[in-house]
Amino acid sequence: MAEDTRTRKWAATKASGKGFLICLTVLSLAGAAAWFGLTTGLERLPSKVCDGAVERGVVIRTLPRTRTAEEGASRRREGKDLMFSCHIYTSADSILSGMTRVEDASLQQWLDHYGASTGSDAVRVSVDGIEALAKLDSESGSSSIYVPCVPRGVRAEDANESYAITAEAGVVGDSRVSGAALRQAVSDFAYQLTKRTYELAECQGSRTLPEELPRYEDGS
Repeated sequence: MAEDTRTRKWAATKASGKGFLICLTVLSLAGAAAWFGLTTGLERLPSKVCDGAVERGVVIRTLPRTRTAEEGASRRREGKDLMFSCHIYTSADSILSGMTRVEDASLQQWLDHYGASTGSDAVRVSVDGIEALAKLDSESGSSSIYVPCVPRGVRAEDANESYAITAEAGVVGDSRVSGAALRQAVSDFAYQLTKRTYELAECQGSRTLPEELPRYEDGS
């Protein structure tokens, strides 16, 4: 009888231990699911945001994990007055935003505006007349793009100034990365907005823009 009692106690202990492990596993899975649900706001955005202009992956590279996120784009005016902007807001109060516009600005005027003529406070890349730069001393990853473009409605032979599409972009609040990685991500965001604006402006002598810009040098 003593042996039977010990056997029953052992079986009960084993069952209790198994039940505890099952309960612990369920709680762990529930906790993981809750965490996943609270941090995948960016992954639930459309595959392309900003009215289809920007790949979602660029946003995920830039902004920190968040419970929810929303995005929106706005287009104003036409031709030489065209403006196109986009923002992504998160429930963690981080914002990635950018604005592009058509303006009568030469490359030198653009460089002077951003204080990058000497290259002392910014990194810069270029390809086929397209320019990109990012401020070295900016925690927002502040970046700008310059793409030559004579828009629809402006006679190229009558243009006294150099027309171009310029873009500005940056992060307000926390970002997922910092330093060179942030500058690159924000520049990629700005460039994808610029490519959409290039289409909207119906630039004369339109050409196929590169899929992406050259990478900033490692560590820059």
